[in-house]
Amino acid sequence: MPRYKLVVEYDGTPFVGWQFQAVGCSVQQCIENAIGRFTGETVRIQGAGRTDAGVHATHQVAHVDLARDWPTDTVRDALNAHLRPHPIAILSAERVDDGFNARMSARGRHYLYRILNRRPPPALDVDRAWHVKWPLDAERMHDAAQALVGMHDFTTFRSSDCQAASPVKTLSRLDVERVGQEIRVYASARSFLHHQVRSMVGSLHQVAAGRWTKADLAAALEARDRSRCGPMAPSCGLYLTGVDY
Repeated sequence: MPRYKLVVEYDGTPFVGWQFQAVGCSVQQCIENAIGRFTGETVRIQGAGRTDAGVHATHQVAHVDLARDWPTDTVRDALNAHLRPHPIAILSAERVDDGFNARMSARGRHYLYRILNRRPPPALDVDRAWHVKWPLDAERMHDAAQALVGMHDFTTFRSSDCQAASPVKTLSRLDVERVGQEIRVYASARSFLHHQVRSMVGSLHQVAAGRWTKADLAAALEARDRSRCGPMAPSCGLYLTGVDY
């Protein structure tokens, strides 16, 4: 059966997350339904990252096996037609070999977290960025973030529901920059724990607001204790922006 790699963009606001849930509409479910309407097949797709409710993606990757060898442009365009009016777009469809697995073959994942740091509320970025009214120090935030880069036990920044076999991960990048009124946090690793990025951003927010020092953040990491994590950042500011293979 031909295997297709799909690159997917979506606004996560109306969804319960990427993964199929017993209650609520998921991104995965919408794409599988669109495939069913296009091909008449009942299929299961697999994504590179299981984004939570309200989390967005500019470059999610999934794979699917279809019974017929369709032209890749036909797959892309037909799925987009059947996905309307959901805020999901198939950016590309590509034939790949049977050994490709969107999740297991991934060698790196990249996330962006957006903070709108201004007094007035957002008009255009509602549910697409975390609105923080009080001043934040992006340079202080970036400096503290470097304490988290590298291989660590990230238990402090791990959801109590996380199903990963180990809390040890290697964070290859955690950079913070200010672009006008927006603070952007870039995180890269081969894989992440459940809620890791939002937990790290929430704790970095404490540093940027002057409530924590860099040493406080490092101590929270070393404690390996979820109760030492700062309040978790909301899902609306998080984007899956790329997957490496």
